[in-house]
Amino acid sequence: MKLELEYGHGFMAAEFPDETTDVFIPGVTYPDPAHIPLDKLEEETRKSILNPVGMPPISESVKKGDKVTIIFPDKVKGGTQPTAHRIVSIGIILEELYKAGVEKKDIKLICSNGLHRKNTESELRGILGKTIFHDFWFSKQIVNHDSEDYDNLVDLGNNEMGDRVIMNKEVFDSDFAILIGHSMGNPYGGYSGGYKHCATGITHWRSIGEHHNPHVMHRDDFTPASTHSLMRSKFDQIGMYMEERMGKKFFVCDAVLDTKANQISVFSGYARDIQPLCWEIANKRTFAKWADQKYDVMVFGMPQAFHYGNGMGTNPILMMQAISAQILRHKRVMKENCVIICSSICNGYWHEEEFPSYEETYRVFQKDYNNILPDIAKYGEYFSTRKEYTDKYRFNYGYHPFHAFSMVSCGHIAEMNTAAVYVVGAMEPGLARGMGLKTRATFEQALDDAKKKYVGANPRILALPKAFTTSAMHICMKDDQI
Repeated sequence: MKLELEYGHGFMAAEFPDETTDVFIPGVTYPDPAHIPLDKLEEETRKSILNPVGMPPISESVKKGDKVTIIFPDKVKGGTQPTAHRIVSIGIILEELYKAGVEKKDIKLICSNGLHRKNTESELRGILGKTIFHDFWFSKQIVNHDSEDYDNLVDLGNNEMGDRVIMNKEVFDSDFAILIGHSMGNPYGGYSGGYKHCATGITHWRSIGEHHNPHVMHRDDFTPASTHSLMRSKFDQIGMYMEERMGKKFFVCDAVLDTKANQISVFSGYARDIQPLCWEIANKRTFAKWADQKYDVMVFGMPQAFHYGNGMGTNPILMMQAISAQILRHKRVMKENCVIICSSICNGYWHEEEFPSYEETYRVFQKDYNNILPDIAKYGEYFSTRKEYTDKYRFNYGYHPFHAFSMVSCGHIAEMNTAAVYVVGAMEPGLARGMGLKTRATFEQALDDAKKKYVGANPRILALPKAFTTSAMHICMKDDQI
């Protein structure tokens, strides 16, 4: 069987045995549930917004003079098509706010980029659509969240779990706060949207550090991805603590999305009530009950540019995180000694403008008794308080320095759950070896080596040709109870 697997800006061809290789492509091998017909999308979204679960509708919740914040996710997920959930739902919500007497000047749109790099003007135009963008951009009513802008943060102290909660002050001070999100399968806590949105998107690195750390991410309940983990509990408790201290509930409008970012369902209302409703629908799309047997080898290709930006597939820390994310998604169908083989151009391109702290973080890992990735977690505060890096996050569209440490925590999951990880096609293989990865020139060479050392002569192989260029599922055994 010949497959084309992502590699740099193109593909790498690889040959695998027909009789022992299974191929999985989200939305193709395991079809999506039916999405809302496009000609019914506005109607169904409006119906959801006008009939929220667990709280009154917008018309009964706001009045003239109220300050309203609309918090929407960045470009990492959700799509930019005219029918994207952000564009459709925000348009309807604005209509309802205006009908209730809220004035345009009292509405602020806040991108919940968290520690991700801030979105540029053109990116925000694509995310929000031309109409919403032009109505609010030139009056400075569209902004990126800034987790280092201490004049626009409020420290709420510690919640009952002991987690520090620092949040966006404009959201805290507003009379009505709206979260626009997506319920999509996510390695971190099972799903995006809901309370994950506010707990990660409008907070400070110290708050995100409460759940994106080795103590939380290396627990048995974190792998494989699920909603039954300490991380998910922390998201929920942080979000509800925000609501308690604000004295108001978030009005949430979340869409369950399919592989092409079409809306399967839309739910609005109180996050605590709509999360399980979203998940019930999303489970049918996300948890693919497909496999008859577990696999010895999992193979996939890594492009240079995907989720977090250009350079993700060449940056060794982010490469490791991306490999671990596939394990988080598919651990249920992996044997205990499973081997990963992944193509990456791994050419030394860090894209330091977008990922300014990553190369130095990698260099720290190479010395001073740092043997496994969690060993460098102790440097997280040092990096996260360095002005040269926080200024690049604030003013130069770079990722916050703590982002690298949250990725390090995830990256170690590959070592915890595999016999070996091979990177094939690396132009600078030493960078991959510096992460503890094995290197070979081709998939065939890596597979031959794995057969000799780990998986025997006839391993079962799971091939994921579009692992990073489609909206992923979590592959399960056919009889798994989710």
